[in-house]
Amino acid sequence: MSSGPGADSAPAPTTHDSPPTPKRSSMFSSLKVRNYRLFFAGQVVSNIGTWTQRIAQDWLVLSLTGSATAVGVTTALQFLPMLLFGLYGGVLVDRLPRRPTLLFTQSLMALTGIALAVLTLSGHVQVWHVYLAAFAVGLATVVDNPARQSFVSEMVGPDQLQNAVSLNSANFQSARLVGPAVAGLMITGVGTGWAFLANGLSFIAPLAGLLLMRGRELHVVERAPRAKGQLREGLQYVAGRPDLIWTIVLVGFVSTFGFNFPVYLSAFADDVFHAGAGSYSLFNILMAVGSLAGALLAARRGTARMRVLVAGAVAFGVMEIVASIAPSLWLFALLMAPIGMFGMTVNVTANSSVQMSTDPAMRGRVMALYMMVFMGGAPIGAPIAGWITDAYGVRAGLAAGGVVSAAAALTIGLVLARVGNLRLSIGWNRGHPHVRFVPREREQLAAAA
Repeated sequence: MSSGPGADSAPAPTTHDSPPTPKRSSMFSSLKVRNYRLFFAGQVVSNIGTWTQRIAQDWLVLSLTGSATAVGVTTALQFLPMLLFGLYGGVLVDRLPRRPTLLFTQSLMALTGIALAVLTLSGHVQVWHVYLAAFAVGLATVVDNPARQSFVSEMVGPDQLQNAVSLNSANFQSARLVGPAVAGLMITGVGTGWAFLANGLSFIAPLAGLLLMRGRELHVVERAPRAKGQLREGLQYVAGRPDLIWTIVLVGFVSTFGFNFPVYLSAFADDVFHAGAGSYSLFNILMAVGSLAGALLAARRGTARMRVLVAGAVAFGVMEIVASIAPSLWLFALLMAPIGMFGMTVNVTANSSVQMSTDPAMRGRVMALYMMVFMGGAPIGAPIAGWITDAYGVRAGLAAGGVVSAAAALTIGLVLARVGNLRLSIGWNRGHPHVRFVPREREQLAAAA
């Protein structure tokens, strides 16, 4: 059950600078915690395996069917369970102990990879097997994702949460650089079946890490008892918290309209610059490098501030608009790095601020809603982006995504300022422009004095 509007040790993010100013943490400070270090090391191996399977899975489906639509169906089946059952997964996570839950879900995903490997290596694999495996992984993700997200706070506590969430994102982005390369080498060298087997075996690392953790060093979190109406309770909790609901709404707009890079980047490489698959890979690599840099920079910040989220989303949208009019391939490619960096700033800041300002007994449900909105944006936004690209050109499509992202950020920033009785303050600090939101009461007190 909820014990109030938020955890005492994890205050809600603010839209203005409140004294005292938090100290900037070191970039890898959360790795000093033994339990989190075990978790992080296991995720390094598992994330590389996951990216390896994603590439191998798409290649296998394309080889079996010759249809790009079939590849899209596979992706949709993997994300569909989160859209259908994501909130119920959050209810389960709030009721269950997180470490045993993760042992179960990670084991299920390992068995899925191994089963697909056996079918492929034996020559009996059919496309419906891949569909079924993708759907099974999606079902496991419904519980695994919010459990993993909320388990971070149990390992490191509120003081290191921002840093740990940022390092998780850096971990994932690093695997995004390495995993596809490993997949390419395995597919061409030994075949897709061995890539699936490698992914299945990669789960040994996170499972071992979970088993080796010291339970007495975990931060105790009150679990929600089994009761009726817990899903509705979670939605009401978010609806009554403007800082949570507007953060999730902003992430929904950015992920739905701004993160459609598979549509945009392939069209820019092929239709605009006529440069082929090599340039498409270059765009993705530079964006991943920027994302990794954004995650590492976020790891140095001590807290997640709403003004950082809003500013990051505005900058992300503006960079997309600038990229949409880039006249040359190399300028467009260079812009991928800041786009990746600001996009990751939005992702990490929103994720950590939602976790830090949520009551621990509600965290599973809130994070399930957050991930459902974040991951559910792609199936909705991709067809819209594709339609705009087909009708008006890819430059218009990318610009539209940037405009929507920036406009949503500015609108939500003003709404939060109004809710918090803040005003925009623009001035100079040591020769540099300084923009921030400040309480109106401070102005009134100064005038009365």
